[in-house]
Amino acid sequence: MGRHDNRKEAMEIVFEDDWLIVVNKPSGLLSVATNKGGSKGPEVTAHSLLMDYMAEQQGRRGGRGRGRDMAGNNSQNLPRIFIVHRLDRDTSGLVVFAKDEETKHALQDNWSEVVQERKYVAVLEGHIDSEDGWIESWLYEHPKSLKVHAFELREGDTPERPPRKEWQYASTHCKTIGHLTINEEQYTKVEFELETGRKNQIRVHSQWIGHPIAGDKKYGAATNPFGRLALHAQTLSFIHPWTGQTVRFTSLLPRLFNRR
Repeated sequence: MGRHDNRKEAMEIVFEDDWLIVVNKPSGLLSVATNKGGSKGPEVTAHSLLMDYMAEQQGRRGGRGRGRDMAGNNSQNLPRIFIVHRLDRDTSGLVVFAKDEETKHALQDNWSEVVQERKYVAVLEGHIDSEDGWIESWLYEHPKSLKVHAFELREGDTPERPPRKEWQYASTHCKTIGHLTINEEQYTKVEFELETGRKNQIRVHSQWIGHPIAGDKKYGAATNPFGRLALHAQTLSFIHPWTGQTVRFTSLLPRLFNRR
């Protein structure tokens, strides 16, 4: 479908039915707008591209729908799309959108129960020997810098009782799946599976173990061999809110991540 102006990568529709659309979002594309666009006009986002796509489909069918225009005004002619979860701008991979508000809430309000599998692949700086285990910490987002920080769990800590009310428990499973050498620098390809879904969780946990994600300057990376954040949302499975069936989607890794 539509292309993102900066990256010129197509945003692929992986799945679509009467209630859901699952897309493969390219790196560099926002999931949804962060502002009204200012003097530059509305931002191009995964959401806006899907709105355009839905309008085109509706036009071909000669149908009418309800929605909002770019200024946020009610319109009887525009379709509506609702984001279920987000990826950071520079993270690529699978994102789920709903075609109606009821479906959105059916997934969002029960996200931790309906999601069966959520895996990412990242390329981390440095060499990590074969690992297969868990990273656990408290996470805290600084209100001014908006940067997330990790803190060690102490003996007796439980996920339900953080030492400070602003802290959130975060748990990530990590598994080494390969090694790369680029420009004589060592990198490790790691598969991450989220038990909790906190903001910047994988990025923060990677920095916390001393191996930041390549290209992630915000969280300590010194190199950027791919010209982007080396993080990709590869696998997502969840219970469909209306059919009750488990649906599973996978996205191919960016070819850059297989560079040697």
